[in-house]
Amino acid sequence: MDVNSTFRKAGYQAIDRICDYHNSLRDKPVSSQVEPGYLRKALPASAPMEGEDFQLIADDYQKYIIPGLTHWQHPSFFAYFPTSSTFEGILAELYASSTSNPGFNWSASPACTELEAVVMDWTAQLLGLDKAFYNVSEVGGGVIQTSASESVLVASVAARSRYIREHPHVAAEKLVLYTTTQTHSLGKKAGLILGLKVRALEVAAQDDFALRGDTLKVALEEDVNAGFHPFILIGTVGTTSSGAVDRLDEIADVAEHYPFLWLHVDAAWAGLAFVCPEYREAYQLPAINNYVDSFCTNFTRFWGLIHFDGSCLWVRHRTHLINALDVTPEFLRSKHGDASTAIDYRNWQLGLGRRFRSLKFWFALRARGVNGFRKYITDCIRLNARFAQRIYESDLFSVVTKPSLAMTVFRIAPKSLPHLGTPELNALNRAFYAHLAARSDIAITQTDLSGVFCVRMVIGAEKTEEDDIERALALMKDEAMVLVRSWEGIGGRRGRKTCVY
Repeated sequence: MDVNSTFRKAGYQAIDRICDYHNSLRDKPVSSQVEPGYLRKALPASAPMEGEDFQLIADDYQKYIIPGLTHWQHPSFFAYFPTSSTFEGILAELYASSTSNPGFNWSASPACTELEAVVMDWTAQLLGLDKAFYNVSEVGGGVIQTSASESVLVASVAARSRYIREHPHVAAEKLVLYTTTQTHSLGKKAGLILGLKVRALEVAAQDDFALRGDTLKVALEEDVNAGFHPFILIGTVGTTSSGAVDRLDEIADVAEHYPFLWLHVDAAWAGLAFVCPEYREAYQLPAINNYVDSFCTNFTRFWGLIHFDGSCLWVRHRTHLINALDVTPEFLRSKHGDASTAIDYRNWQLGLGRRFRSLKFWFALRARGVNGFRKYITDCIRLNARFAQRIYESDLFSVVTKPSLAMTVFRIAPKSLPHLGTPELNALNRAFYAHLAARSDIAITQTDLSGVFCVRMVIGAEKTEEDDIERALALMKDEAMVLVRSWEGIGGRRGRKTCVY
């Protein structure tokens, strides 16, 4: 492609089409309407022998790819956790890809390493993290990983390495990785990858699904007495299913008597609330600053205004990462690396090469500023408070666990059918979710909390407004009423089992 004719023209067109896409998001269906295998049927069986005209390629993106996308930035996307897509980030990705380099050490491209070290300190300050986690401390530090799952895996590798160095005679099959029954699947996957025993500690509804110190204490005593060696606990600030916040203050009090236990905190989405000082104490930032060994939050979640990928991992002692992950053959040695005068981020991650992710952080942080981030977060929380209040006031719905920041977990629990037990309500709510999932004008996800089937509402798309919340409430009420009337008409009598699908 010629840079001065074809590329320049195609670039202008691409920017125009990106703008048109975002301007028309509200008019699009939220979820893709294609069927599995649609793209293989539409595309040739093999790549072309000769190069094709780029205009045809660009048009085929519009024709074949756009229809197969779920629009995560749509104002009616309330599923999972919405992801960021900002124009600052788009331009940063364009600039970063224009100077492609593997960034595995300082010498590979000094700006890549140095900007990452700077923006990780910027974000640490933004969140209120202790200075022990700053790169300028030269003791701890921060690094951008691909995802929270990778951050947990890296922390687990470092924790295992530290434990084995200090306990060289412990067999690998005796090591135990702790999660809770509400921890994201990343904990179990880390254990699967590393071949480790994983123990999920029980959490209860009466504790808002948070891990308490007494639960951890009992587990540690049981496992140590049985000859096992717990070496890491993955705590959570803001679980995926319920927004639960583990009691890190209580956990730290227990862990003080078990200095070999690495404390990692996964705050993939809720950790971004630390940008607003008013949420720091309630969401356990003091305990994080005082006690934990590693902490992760994802700026690629809705509030972070950063495109995927961009998970931030901070460690209190960088030497634990480097000791676990440093492999330096002769061809990777450099003067600055040998002298430890520059960070070699390849020793802070699993892979060798790394993308120039810090550029999009730099662009977004400068373009939005601290106050821009804070306004975005508080706007989302305000919209969720409005939604939750309407659920509390409803005779049709019920909140399952207390709302957490921008997330409300609820279910149908009609006051007109007070005799329904958990099995009947679960059936009713499965039908309710199936009806919502079949729609193209809203995206939402389901979960299960201790055997209670429920629905998650997460508000985070930058384009979402109060009118979008009202529309979501109205269509949810319509779908729920259809099911409740059906149940009242043919299955409402006590003891009678009726399918409401």
